[in-house]
Amino acid sequence: MSFLIVEKEVRPGVALIRLNRPESLNALNRALVGELTETLLSLDKEDSVRAIVITGNERAFAAGADIKEMANDGVVDMLLLDQFQRWDQIKRLKKPLIAAVSGYALGGGCELAMLCDIIIASETAQFGQPEIKIGVIPGAGGTQRLTRAIGKSRAMEYILTGRFFSAKQAEAWGLVSRVVPVELYLEEALNLAAEIAAMPPIAVQLAKQAVNKAYELSLEEGLHFERRNFYLLFATEDQKEGMRAFMEKRPPQWKGK
Repeated sequence: MSFLIVEKEVRPGVALIRLNRPESLNALNRALVGELTETLLSLDKEDSVRAIVITGNERAFAAGADIKEMANDGVVDMLLLDQFQRWDQIKRLKKPLIAAVSGYALGGGCELAMLCDIIIASETAQFGQPEIKIGVIPGAGGTQRLTRAIGKSRAMEYILTGRFFSAKQAEAWGLVSRVVPVELYLEEALNLAAEIAAMPPIAVQLAKQAVNKAYELSLEEGLHFERRNFYLLFATEDQKEGMRAFMEKRPPQWKGK
């Protein structure tokens, strides 16, 4: 049984992945996360795919982990399972990943959205890390990514209370890129993905790397990484084509080389 609906070429160069466990508000059970990871790794290798959108449905992006699966696990069970290595694989994707979020994005659902490069949210979206209410803490990056996105004080407040926050709050705090009416959130995400997919793919990948490094490196180290990627692009055919097209006042024809 598949827990995903995958559509390719929903826009030129864009693949769409829909989480499909509506009866459980797209709770992230182990089978779904495994299938999602394998699908993303496969799409990351396809030359025809240049950007990927992940969504759920209007009620829920994903309402968290499937608690029934882990309620009786012990420390050794969790260590042997090492479920979070899947999240590390998603983090290493080369292609841009956009989350189109409506309804609940809680716990693992919030962490999955934050693992994406850009979040587009509907006005109904609600975010949160409510793990504290069931005796644990976020384990797939929530304490780290939420803190980096909205600041220590806010992250501490919401993680320690388990309260939810709205799409508008998330936008004001910098967690999401933009908030749109619920009937437009997926269209907005797909259009953005198509705009990115129309850019030179190697430059997009190296730009994504450089932005992500801004969270991990000092300013000096980040600038060094940025410059290295900038110089590397002068070995690509797309750099020559892009600058030539600019001077000739014509649209560039990207080859991804």
